[in-house]
Amino acid sequence: MFTPTSPVVGIVLTGMTAPTYTLTADYAPAANGKQYAVTALGGTQTGARSHSNSSPFTATWFKDPAPKQLPALNVNGQLGTVPMVKNRLIVRQGQLPLAGQAYKTAVIRCEMDTPAGADLADVMQQKALMSFFGGLVSVNAQEFYNTIATGVI
Repeated sequence: MFTPTSPVVGIVLTGMTAPTYTLTADYAPAANGKQYAVTALGGTQTGARSHSNSSPFTATWFKDPAPKQLPALNVNGQLGTVPMVKNRLIVRQGQLPLAGQAYKTAVIRCEMDTPAGADLADVMQQKALMSFFGGLVSVNAQEFYNTIATGVI
């Protein structure tokens, strides 16, 4: 269930001290989604903004609109194709491209395709995947930002 703890403790990047993000439940743009808006900021992050209509700051989880089931085994007792369950996490934030201009929305899209049935047959591997992904993003947030800012990988 996508119910993030609020406030979210952010990763410390240059110019930020103990950043936090207070979430408020919001309506997702589709029935298969659940959304939260960042309605307050904490710590030192001078110049950062919380959610507004013209400058959104949201996190939305979309579950697969058509849950997948494993097919029957073929005559050899094997699975044919294994359908993938598709989930998406989308984070949006309004940003200024140039002072005095209208906000444009920056978007991070994370798509997760997991084999149908693995939620029961391989629980620890699914947990390990999410643990690794979260740690990778968390530990490398400054490096990801540096790459976005400089264009150097």
